[in-house]
Amino acid sequence: MREIIIPLATGMTLFLFGMKMMRLGLERISSQYLQQFLYRFTKTPYHGFFSGTIATLLLQSSSAVTVITIGLINAGLIDFFQTIGIILGTNVGTVVTVQLIAFNIGKWAVPALLVGAMLILFSNHKVRATGLFIGGFSIIFLGMDALQMISVPILRSSWLQSIVSLQEYQTMIGILVGTLMTALIQSSSATIAMTMGMIYHNGIPLDFGLAIVLGANIGTCFTAVLASMGGSIEGKQVAIAHVLLNLLGVILFYPFIPQFSEIVRVLTPYPAVQIAHFQLIFNLISSLVVLPFAKPFADLTLLLSPKGGSPQK
Repeated sequence: MREIIIPLATGMTLFLFGMKMMRLGLERISSQYLQQFLYRFTKTPYHGFFSGTIATLLLQSSSAVTVITIGLINAGLIDFFQTIGIILGTNVGTVVTVQLIAFNIGKWAVPALLVGAMLILFSNHKVRATGLFIGGFSIIFLGMDALQMISVPILRSSWLQSIVSLQEYQTMIGILVGTLMTALIQSSSATIAMTMGMIYHNGIPLDFGLAIVLGANIGTCFTAVLASMGGSIEGKQVAIAHVLLNLLGVILFYPFIPQFSEIVRVLTPYPAVQIAHFQLIFNLISSLVVLPFAKPFADLTLLLSPKGGSPQK
């Protein structure tokens, strides 16, 4: 058990600290500009999709972009309908971290961390903030490396082998595992990183790994749901939209897991990269399918909201 707990605690500490550090650096560089960017480029769902994707690429956190979006709603600068495109874009923006892990860019984490540390020593405000951003980004990947170390002791556990042996319920259990893991550690990227480690060591079937990815996309909604509790109606609407988007995506993909297994095998022979590509395909298709129907999707969200709003005209 210690073989799992210590790397998990170390990895999550580094990951969360890196996220905080990177976000702090970016806020010092361009927090005001980022808010203005989201405000100006949300006139249509397509503009919102673009701005949500770019903002999440920079922050590497859909939750952070969601918080900024809720702030803009509360300030009366945008309405709920304008947030739909942003929410769809955040799902696409989050796949970059997983893709970078798959292509082993983490090997540059320590040199990049040293560069960030040197920049922090400068007196110039913008240069120091850039150092924070680079340093935080590097620490995230050090945390991911620590999380991937968990895969070997997990693979030796009898309970995992028992789960994997349940062929008939394998994908359903995989979704449940991914959901619970992500809800617990509050990061779908971390869950997927551990899954990539397990599949790299041939410890789990590809179908089971893809099911964990689907579950991770449900589990990541818990952060938004918890953040919306006790908040404004608009905040709850954003959380519900996030849950709806990912839940509908999982329902759409679940019956076709075997087919997607074949697709990602054609795309690449490397198991860890197959997981990363599936995450990209899932988020891209889920968002692009909903994007043309942003208005009905917003209306459905409002109908399901507490004290629910009426559909927007």
